[in-house]
Amino acid sequence: MALPREPRQKMINIMYLVLTAILALNVSAEVINAFKTVDKSLTDSNKNIEQSNGTLFQSLDEKLKDLQTKEKAEIWVPKANQAKKLSDDLYNYVEGLKKQVKMQADLKVDKNGVPVLDKNGNEDFKMDYLEASTRIFEKNGEGKILYQKLADYRKNMLAIDSSIDPVTFPVNLTVPPSHSGNAQTGNPVTDWTASYFHMTPAIAALTMLSKVQNNVKNAENQVVTYCHNQIGAVKLIFNKFQPIASGSSTYLMPGQEMVVTAGVGAFNDAAKPVISIDGAATPLNENGVAERKFNVSGTGNKKVHVSISYTKPDGTIDHLEKDIDYTVGIPGGAAVMLDKMNVFYIGVDNPITISSGSGWDKTNVSITGGTITGTGSNRVVTVTTPGTASITVTAEGKSSKFDFRVKVVPDPVFKVASGKPRMPSVEFKNQQFCRAELEKFDFDTRFSIVSATVYFSGAGFPSVATSSINGNNLAPIASFLTRCGPGSVVTFDNIKVTGPGGQRTIEGRSFALY
Repeated sequence: MALPREPRQKMINIMYLVLTAILALNVSAEVINAFKTVDKSLTDSNKNIEQSNGTLFQSLDEKLKDLQTKEKAEIWVPKANQAKKLSDDLYNYVEGLKKQVKMQADLKVDKNGVPVLDKNGNEDFKMDYLEASTRIFEKNGEGKILYQKLADYRKNMLAIDSSIDPVTFPVNLTVPPSHSGNAQTGNPVTDWTASYFHMTPAIAALTMLSKVQNNVKNAENQVVTYCHNQIGAVKLIFNKFQPIASGSSTYLMPGQEMVVTAGVGAFNDAAKPVISIDGAATPLNENGVAERKFNVSGTGNKKVHVSISYTKPDGTIDHLEKDIDYTVGIPGGAAVMLDKMNVFYIGVDNPITISSGSGWDKTNVSITGGTITGTGSNRVVTVTTPGTASITVTAEGKSSKFDFRVKVVPDPVFKVASGKPRMPSVEFKNQQFCRAELEKFDFDTRFSIVSATVYFSGAGFPSVATSSINGNNLAPIASFLTRCGPGSVVTFDNIKVTGPGGQRTIEGRSFALY
């Protein structure tokens, strides 16, 4: 346009042109805030992924120590460590680039070089400054170096194992299409650098670098998870067989039921079962089974506890717990045998079997410390106070006294879903109920949940969130469950239950989600 002759008007028009240019270059506060929000989200995500990766490496260390998985772990743990080393090196390099961008954007620091924070607790630099990223990545060549490091990282990570899928690998160097009208040169390095860092506000460049770090952490997690899964991927072929048969009891009274169980047991040397019989480690014989011999003592119903840990065909470790019941009788006279355990429990019916050694018309049965009901051999004892209960059987003028311990039913264990302390977040957040479950307890009795306090922390919860439930329904905390994801920790505390013996408070439980 033609400039007016009058000097004052000339000056106004020139100032207008300058102001227009400044406004054209200025980045709106809304855009700056949007980039700040995305960058913070990426930074938080990186911390959560790092926490998840740490859990994986703890599990890998445990697999190295476990004799059942050590051989496989010695192959795959070094590969996982290689993935971590490659990822840490690149992550730290990108972190250095972020510091360069801030310094070029006039980051305020004190005399010791420590960044000065603004009133909101953030580092103070020109977030809308357009020259910083262009100078660092284009003029100083850091864009070319970063591109090559990413290319080498992708190549080296995929080379860890040929089965890692390159299509889903998080790090790629595809040049995005240009929407600015600027023609691309055809040089992938130049075009990639210009697409992300040419005349880009400092906060946008930092967000892009945080995204690169996020891709690196995700790539590390993908490769380490793959290595972790391969340790369990063991195929077993059963190569030994053994007939197995057992009876429900070795001593029976007339009219009592006998149960016989029979089958064929299949074994494999690679399963390497670890077997404990009645608390004593028992080695396998040439047929792949454990056998322990011992002399019985005492009288009445007894049991031997068997614990087995073994490798399943899919490579995972499983555990089997079983009680083998038997009865020790006496040559003659009276006997009292507990049908469940060698103890009476408060709040439940304790079935017992009595042998008088004589006719019931000549036998009298009494109890101190409890109540006994029923007639003949099969009776039921109920007790209310911990300590000792004594049963006296008098047959044909001869009395025999039998003392038994009286105990409170053990505390149940609070469980959600499988009850495992670590479980997938998808499994946990889809649960609608919780429960209090008795473990390794022979009586058919139940506990009900009265109330509990629930704490949520970790991923999805910037600060600890607190809620509560009444009963076993998880509906009151449904809104919190939807926020749970990998890295979240849910803790149930102050758990009150009701069951045999009345109401009590049981131990809290925490569930780490992955």
